[in-house]
Amino acid sequence: MKRMVLAAVVASSIGGPAAADTLNVFGTFSLPDGRSRVEIGDCGNGSPCGHIVWLNPAELPEGVAPDTVLNDKGERILGYRLLHGFAKKAKDWRGGRIKDPEDGQTYDARLRRLGNGNLEVKGCIGPICQTQIWKPVS
Repeated sequence: MKRMVLAAVVASSIGGPAAADTLNVFGTFSLPDGRSRVEIGDCGNGSPCGHIVWLNPAELPEGVAPDTVLNDKGERILGYRLLHGFAKKAKDWRGGRIKDPEDGQTYDARLRRLGNGNLEVKGCIGPICQTQIWKPVS
């Protein structure tokens, strides 16, 4: 029994797969309200960039196609760059920006993958942060 506990402590202290998973924020995720999905890929420098790739047609007014939906500034929502500018830290991505596609407000942001595969997304103004959990889309 003592050997199993010791092995678990040693494995966790050397950074096994669970440690690496927190930085794997890439993939497609459904936002909590289910109205849209964001695909996070490489910005070209190894850091994550997220774009809106799907809008739920059931949430749109009748006769409105997802590729015609615009925000308050007249920008197309589908393809909109939502996340960018992150720097890799030991356990998460920080220093990035997240933009509200509807009103264009920009917030400081942090990203990290949780052990269950969900993505924790924090948007902050100064020390005050709001956290959302985005679920991966298979």
